[in-house]
Amino acid sequence: MKSYAVIGLGRFGTRLARMLSSLGNEVLAIDVDKAVVDDIADHVTRAVAADARDKDVLKGLGVPECDVAVVAMGGDLASSVLITMNLKTLGCKEVIAKAYDETHREILEKLGADSVIIPEQMVADKLAHTLNSSNVLEYIELSPDYGIVEYKTPAPWVGKTVRELNIRAKHQVNLIAAKAGEKITVSPTADYRPEADDTLVMLGEYKALDRIKRIK
Repeated sequence: MKSYAVIGLGRFGTRLARMLSSLGNEVLAIDVDKAVVDDIADHVTRAVAADARDKDVLKGLGVPECDVAVVAMGGDLASSVLITMNLKTLGCKEVIAKAYDETHREILEKLGADSVIIPEQMVADKLAHTLNSSNVLEYIELSPDYGIVEYKTPAPWVGKTVRELNIRAKHQVNLIAAKAGEKITVSPTADYRPEADDTLVMLGEYKALDRIKRIK
């Protein structure tokens, strides 16, 4: 379990805070709007109506002690810049900031944000990958070069064991899970035989994963 501070409870921040909490993490949610704080209070560890632009407020709430602080008010350039700067000054372990465009990203990175995300861009990239791969059910970006995808079992693989397929050596991807209906098998053994309707969850470089989808 990790501890997170999510600062800014717009749609993105609220969704993130609730999801992190549902995954069993400690979540401190902060926003100046008491109404949105009240709405999320029952779904996170602690919700506080406060002005996170004030460095003393951040310190008083214990934000620097959290494992990760997320600055989620991407649309407010001045506030996100000031809060990011204050978090770094206070010695936060990891600061992730939301940006609304590339210029905003560059500013936040120069201020020392450990990671900067543009949610709309991430969603667009994910959708493009999904649309471009007709047999890809799900796509998760891990880095510019690596990702996780879900494929229906390629026809030539049906009924063969993982040992026979030798997926990692032949295709340079890792089979990390398999789904047959409601049953999920994590790290399938060498004797696992994928069936036609199974969904295979694989991790690897995009160029290697793209080769998998071309197997007929």
